[in-house]
Amino acid sequence: MILSLLFLSLNLSSLFHSSIARGPALHRSNHSGYVDGVYGRSRRRLYSQNDFKMSEEVYIERLEKLAQGYMSNSDLEKAMKEFNSRCGDISRLYRLSGSSVWAIEISDLPGNIEAEPAFKFIGNVHGDEPVGRELLLLLANWLCNNYMKDPLATLIVDGVHLHILPSMNPDGFSLRRRGNANNIDLNRDFPDQFFPMNDDMDSRQPETKAIMNWLEDIHFTASASLHGGALVANYPWDGTEDKSYSVQYNLISVIYRKNYYECPDDKTFRFLASLYSRSHYNMSLSKEFPGGITNGAFWYPIYGGMQDWNYIHCGCFELTLEISGDKWPNASELPTLWEYNRMSMLNLVASLVKSNYCGSALIAVGNYSYCSHAWIQIKECLCRTREGAMTVDFVLDPETTHDGSQLIVDSGCYFESKTGVQVIDFLPAPHLEIFGNIDFNVRISLLLNEEESKIKSS
Repeated sequence: MILSLLFLSLNLSSLFHSSIARGPALHRSNHSGYVDGVYGRSRRRLYSQNDFKMSEEVYIERLEKLAQGYMSNSDLEKAMKEFNSRCGDISRLYRLSGSSVWAIEISDLPGNIEAEPAFKFIGNVHGDEPVGRELLLLLANWLCNNYMKDPLATLIVDGVHLHILPSMNPDGFSLRRRGNANNIDLNRDFPDQFFPMNDDMDSRQPETKAIMNWLEDIHFTASASLHGGALVANYPWDGTEDKSYSVQYNLISVIYRKNYYECPDDKTFRFLASLYSRSHYNMSLSKEFPGGITNGAFWYPIYGGMQDWNYIHCGCFELTLEISGDKWPNASELPTLWEYNRMSMLNLVASLVKSNYCGSALIAVGNYSYCSHAWIQIKECLCRTREGAMTVDFVLDPETTHDGSQLIVDSGCYFESKTGVQVIDFLPAPHLEIFGNIDFNVRISLLLNEEESKIKSS
């Protein structure tokens, strides 16, 4: 019973609401989503460095003033349509299935299925964190304005299918609160590996369902959601098995044990997070987060988050990017925030093609299939089959130093890997299909050799 009450509280922000992008310690909130409570050591305050209390009316009035200079929902939709009209040769505007929210696809062949990685940016997951929706429109326009002029813009448009969802939570934005129209925190609403009771689709919010359906339609290699309230690149796992709970009267106190809880592809995630942080103006200089990156569970465990769900259920490598110290900064700060984050956003997307990254994959050799849940560096090699020679891609672990840390070569623009592989001639196999990429190790050779033996014995 206690566990059920706890998890309900994680989803009902009217009971349990975060003062920052990730989560709370012990506090209470009213209908607006305004938070009044105890701040923990690693939390970011909403507006100042001093504890404060304000009424709901004052809170809403303050957000209304801060909203001046930001696009309204109707302004955002108009801007997206104008972008698509101006840049129609490299873009497609569409609604997410079963949803009213708009997304943009940017590619040299938008709407086509190609052997190219797909990346998605999602902004405004929390209604009161609107910086992402502004920056994502700036990103789209920068790519359009610089396509065929700037090498990085051309690389992204020609080599990636980039999907941009500026606002996942337009209702929360218009209501000036964290949760959606039902006051539910959408970043606590996804299925979670530690809380199976959150698997009930009937209780899922429409915005969450739209994202889940989106990933059924499109296989995204990687992703990032943009938040506010801190300055750090966060990576899985967000939750941990090591936790304890207690209930105190009508307030729910959650006591988390903050331990580093790594996922199977921890090295790759740390590499990606570092790529974003080191490309940022000052994220990597953080005194709170070494290198400007953090494991979610080590920083502050959450459950029902979108990041872990992407990785577990869709093989999509998602980062949670905290891109502004204030959740809702003054609009006059947006140009500076854009300049601080521009190269990070571009480099993260470009890494899929510049360093040849791809997602978890399936390799089929004849009737034999091998699944790998890994997204690591790919390199080209030559496979010769009875059907003739063909070029395919395989993946390798990110290049590391002797102590296991990632090697990031500072080219002044984006990461350039030095890792390479020799061209390999494989023995005959009648049918070889590579969907995505797999971990390049001895197991693939064994699979191919096993298939060859079957052919010789038939």
